[in-house]
Amino acid sequence: MTEKITNYESIVSLKSEWNKIQDLDLLLERILYEARRMVNADAGSIYVKQKSIKDGEQVDELLIKYAQNDTLAKSGPDGERVRYSVLANSEVTVPISVKSISGYCATTRNIVNIKDVYDIPATEPYSFNTSIDKLTGYKSSSMLTFPLIAADRLLGVIQLINAMDSERNIVPFSSNDEALITHFAADATTVLQRANENRAMILRMMRMSELRDPKETGTHVNRVAGYAVEIYDRWALKHNVPENEWVKTRDCLRIGAMLHDIGKVAISDTILKKPGRFTPEEFKIMQQHSLYGATLFDDPQSPIDIMAQQIALTHHENWDGTGYPGWIDPTTGKVIKADEKGEPLGKKGEEIPLAGRIVAIADVYDALRSRRVYKDPFGEDVALAEMRKLSGIKFDPQLVDIFFEILPNIEQAQKRYPEQDDG
Repeated sequence: MTEKITNYESIVSLKSEWNKIQDLDLLLERILYEARRMVNADAGSIYVKQKSIKDGEQVDELLIKYAQNDTLAKSGPDGERVRYSVLANSEVTVPISVKSISGYCATTRNIVNIKDVYDIPATEPYSFNTSIDKLTGYKSSSMLTFPLIAADRLLGVIQLINAMDSERNIVPFSSNDEALITHFAADATTVLQRANENRAMILRMMRMSELRDPKETGTHVNRVAGYAVEIYDRWALKHNVPENEWVKTRDCLRIGAMLHDIGKVAISDTILKKPGRFTPEEFKIMQQHSLYGATLFDDPQSPIDIMAQQIALTHHENWDGTGYPGWIDPTTGKVIKADEKGEPLGKKGEEIPLAGRIVAIADVYDALRSRRVYKDPFGEDVALAEMRKLSGIKFDPQLVDIFFEILPNIEQAQKRYPEQDDG
């Protein structure tokens, strides 16, 4: 971790940086990292409040969205290291009740500061679940858990583990740490509320698309976006992309990736909802969704609009130049580069923007692993073999290599948004 934050002025500057991040998931990840940095915590998790159905009734629970652990990340092989040491444990849920530490914090909305989670007094209503420590081989000791509350509404909980002194010895969290975290939480919840509203707006657009195309589900677009960010993170690390550029790009990429097929709203239901494969004529019409999607962003107001247009337009281009829609102006429909028949030439190689090349990989992999009306989901081995086969043909070979390097991260992103049974 970098230098510990020790003053309130630094927290104010963090809020300014957070406000530049538009995507909710990336903001959650960043806030957890900064919370750990503030009190020099070796590890931590961020939970979000969600509703679920248990025994036929709707209940509130906490879902772990991100977990980070410097010690475990440094001890793993180089191929497993990612920035911020993100360890996705997002399939883990915790009931909101006083029986667990995070549940107690959410229920009482009070900070919980524990010197040693293996020595909690019997008088306390909560206990420490040792299962994750046993699973990872990591020993938790000191723990600071605090709620995220906006307008009297619980958004989630952050749990920080093992405060470290300057020599990396585990120490208890101090009363000063509690004061800093209280101020930190107030600012964090403000920007989280704004990001929640942004996400809700995007998901409404996705639901509109889903009403037109049953395949374009919220889980599909979230998986594609998750894969895309994981691929970009490793690419940026390999290319020494500066921190500021990396953060801005991954934020735009995630939102743009979620909107990659938004142009399908302009395709006829006869084609879009056809229960089977397209004829060549139908496929030609279907290809127009790339142009339609790009025209939705033909008056870009932000870097997100620019990237969303790039992705919508180019995520079906192929590395070897055989993709679509090719060299055509999405606003005017004018062909920019044509073959001998006057048809637009396909973009190839690095003529295709990086974001489009990344989302192409993410989109195809998710399609292979998902059920469609005309096919069952491919098994993992078959899907991975197909991805390898398409390297240098459909996909950028360097990005395919990166995809295989980070397969554990891809699998965790897949678990975060599991396939629904509604087809």
